[in-house]
Amino acid sequence: MGFYYFDYTYFIYMLPAIIVTMIAQVKVQSAFRKYSRVGTLNRMTGAQAANAVARSGGAYGVQVQRVEGNLTDNFDPRNNTISLSENVYSASTIAAVGVAAHEAGHAIQHAQGYFPNKIRTALVPVTNIGSRLAIPIVIVGLILPLQYDFVVYAGIALYSLAVLFQLVTLPVEFNASFRAIRALGDSGILYPDELEGAKKVLTAAAMTYLAASFAAIMTLLRLLTIAGNRRGRD
Repeated sequence: MGFYYFDYTYFIYMLPAIIVTMIAQVKVQSAFRKYSRVGTLNRMTGAQAANAVARSGGAYGVQVQRVEGNLTDNFDPRNNTISLSENVYSASTIAAVGVAAHEAGHAIQHAQGYFPNKIRTALVPVTNIGSRLAIPIVIVGLILPLQYDFVVYAGIALYSLAVLFQLVTLPVEFNASFRAIRALGDSGILYPDELEGAKKVLTAAAMTYLAASFAAIMTLLRLLTIAGNRRGRD
């Protein structure tokens, strides 16, 4: 049995995942930088846009706060708070407004009880546990004699929860962007040509979630291959 981190499965499964993830990150950073240089005509900041979009979708009482970091924007349903990074919160650019509106889209999902979002929220606790324990359990199982093979598959089952979480995240993120673009257009926050720029930013961001799902699936396939090869050597 080869070492987990040094066998052919790494190059078959993980190398493509790493390349796809890097490409997605480059694209989102490039799109954000480009449209961070383009101001909006109405000069509305990201924080103002988040509030406006949230209210337009019936999400009232949403708090908008500033957080440190780059592209660390998020919505926390536990306290109904949208957190916007420093280059989004007070910026009146197409990129800032687009990203802020996307997070407001999540607030609207929460307010309206969007079903895929409910599933995703319910998966968070078990996913956090599974993602931390899965790989260590698999490694321990690979070290143990073959009769303890069930340990390997227990770890793989736990990791499957992380894969499921990534897959459920996709419709949630795509829907949040759809709500954001529709609200920005319907409310007149962005003009049609500006809206195209926001779409490009959010489309690039969506690619990072696709890349994360692809990486999770490839990791799962790698684990299954390693487990299968171990049995084949018996």
